[in-house]
Amino acid sequence: MEAQHHIRDRTFAEDASTVHAGNAPRVMATLRNLAIGALKALGATNIAKTTRAIRDQPERALPILGITYKPDLNGT
Repeated sequence: MEAQHHIRDRTFAEDASTVHAGNAPRVMATLRNLAIGALKALGATNIAKTTRAIRDQPERALPILGITYKPDLNGT
């Protein structure tokens, strides 16, 4: 569990988060865990490096979740 917190804190700066109201901190922790789990399920061994690659090319994020984006260029 401590390893998971280390990833959340070092990669996602969880301890520096300014989200404190209501259920927001738990929701954010859940989203961070979802991101880490999805990346690990795809075989990522270095979560920080993989996260930076996705940050630099955000179009890579949706396919990780099984979502494809194919815009209709004809406007229909």
